[in-house]
Amino acid sequence: MTQLPNDFTILALETSCDETAAAIVRGGREVVANIVASQMDMHRRYGGVVPEVASRQHIVSLAPVIEEALGALPNGWESLHAVAATYGPGLSGALLTGLNAAKAIAWQRGLPFVGVNHLEAHIYANWLGTGNEHASASGRPSPSRRPPDPPAPQFPLVALVVSGGHTLLALLRGHGAYELLGQTRDDAVGEAFDKVARILGLGYPGGPAIQRAAAGVTGAGMLPRAWLRDSYDFSFSGLKTAVLHKAQERQELAARLPKPQAPRRSARGGEHATPPATGTAPLDGQFVGQIAHAFQESVVDVLVTKAVDAAQRFGATEILLAGGVAANTRLREELTRRAPVPVRYPPLALCTDNAAMVAAAAFFRFEAGVQSGWDLDVVPGLRLGA
Repeated sequence: MTQLPNDFTILALETSCDETAAAIVRGGREVVANIVASQMDMHRRYGGVVPEVASRQHIVSLAPVIEEALGALPNGWESLHAVAATYGPGLSGALLTGLNAAKAIAWQRGLPFVGVNHLEAHIYANWLGTGNEHASASGRPSPSRRPPDPPAPQFPLVALVVSGGHTLLALLRGHGAYELLGQTRDDAVGEAFDKVARILGLGYPGGPAIQRAAAGVTGAGMLPRAWLRDSYDFSFSGLKTAVLHKAQERQELAARLPKPQAPRRSARGGEHATPPATGTAPLDGQFVGQIAHAFQESVVDVLVTKAVDAAQRFGATEILLAGGVAANTRLREELTRRAPVPVRYPPLALCTDNAAMVAAAAFFRFEAGVQSGWDLDVVPGLRLGA
């Protein structure tokens, strides 16, 4: 392994799903620029990501985000030492846009290139410092205002990766040395949040919507927990079904209750009762808040219990929380409260898909002497450690 200089600068691209992102990271930890073009508003009308729409939008957004990221480097292209991009897992069409763009840039500039596992990248968001997030109004770095970055995580580590497409628990013995301890057997936790939010009429994306609905709710009761004893695997399908059944029962009950009849005028000026409304009765706000709270508590309880058990069993120095669902406040607080070791999680901007985390993971690949060939192809079903 060759130790890279602290000024080793990587341009990274991330296009695995519906975020078009480019970032510049120096020394594997300093975020020089982290630009993300979100497609969330575009996909919200469909209640989820449409792969063909995402792929087309990546083509439109990629050049502008790269140009904006490079604008943070005094010498632009000349300041780069390497290029990286996500090659899986993710949507095949979306992955292809970023991967091919990164390979073309590396080829044209004569720079080394490496493909990065998206799951690994989420974990490496925990290596990133604050970078230029505390920049001055001019957009230039303001080092005097930056708090000191915490020291890098020390192995062995337990990582809990929770996102819209993935839920897994892994043991990290070193850079690139992963042992998959468990993963979801059905829905990813973020997917479960989205589906339950849709059942409750809370909209998309589901994670933030359920967190808002659950805020301040007490005495909401309990929903089932799939413990899958003697395993670090997860399952959320049964929990989602339990929510669906409770929502249906509530709607059926509301439909049977008599409704006040509002008077209406006939053509002759007389008053008649308005006919009862037809269709499914909407869920009342109190019920939605209680179910959202119970659902969130069930999810958090299982995730935290298994992560804490793994950290104790394998002697981890820290627990790393990663992925979009790592932004959930309740999950952060409960894991921190119950863990026997420190818990580390990225700032909110680095929990969701971004390219800075890709650059951080790439830095340690380059340091280990790993590079990718020009024939590297996308792997939509890529697993951690592959």
